[in-house]
Amino acid sequence: MAFGSASTTDEVLEGIDLTGKTAVVTGASVGLGLETARALAAHGAEVAMTVRDPSKGGAAREAVGAHAELVTLDLASLDGVRAGAAAVLERWPAVDLLVNNAGVMATPEGRTADGFELQLGTNHLGHFLFTALLAPAFRDGTRIVNVSSRGHLGSGMDWDDPHYRTREYNKWQAYGQSKTANILFTRGLAQRGFTAYAVHPGMIVTDLYRHLPDEERTALENRPAASDGTATKTVAQGAATIVWAATADGIPSGSYLADCQVAEAAPHATGDDDVARLWAWSEEQVGQTFTP
Repeated sequence: MAFGSASTTDEVLEGIDLTGKTAVVTGASVGLGLETARALAAHGAEVAMTVRDPSKGGAAREAVGAHAELVTLDLASLDGVRAGAAAVLERWPAVDLLVNNAGVMATPEGRTADGFELQLGTNHLGHFLFTALLAPAFRDGTRIVNVSSRGHLGSGMDWDDPHYRTREYNKWQAYGQSKTANILFTRGLAQRGFTAYAVHPGMIVTDLYRHLPDEERTALENRPAASDGTATKTVAQGAATIVWAATADGIPSGSYLADCQVAEAAPHATGDDDVARLWAWSEEQVGQTFTP
């Protein structure tokens, strides 16, 4: 069955049994992460729902049901990432699916606990370390889904100053750079033998918008369909491509996906030189060698 921009998680997963599978979903307390966790659990998967603030995750866990447990994970702290990964590995010795969904968008200029630019540090470097630490639990056939964005078109990697230590900060450019990093990371994983996909879920009104001024958020929420057919989706439609990447057969590893189809990423997000450079730079930044 062919799926598209209007497909939902339940449609994509119809007839699929995930019993016996363990899925880890970051940023699972709201929005796409919560819907992804709910849909996977509804089809039998046991889901580790990572949340930054467990006091705010109880309702989400109740919504997902008995197949889910909460894990505290602060992606803006390398120590927090290490603690979160250790908690996952202690409870789940094997992981069949990792959905790196959590993230921030268009934030005011800020720094992670380790001094990284906030968006690049949270959206990419935190997930890079988390994935590296969970890799020993991956089984043959484990899939990694990195939630990227069409926003990657806004910027490639600025290798001279990726953390905005000298150049003027631009919140959308910084977001685009972090989403490009998600795609380059995905290609690096594929080159090293992992099954990995980068996903553009679409334009969905979620908690990701929380850092935008009211007028900017309202303009995005009310934006009409673009000339390329892009329109605002529901959360269930946005998460559909995530669960499609998690379960569909025949998708080439390393692909960039949108609307439950293989799509084309920008050239600055696909070059082998940038893939290799990002991998080596990320290992240096987080202090962790990541080998298969």
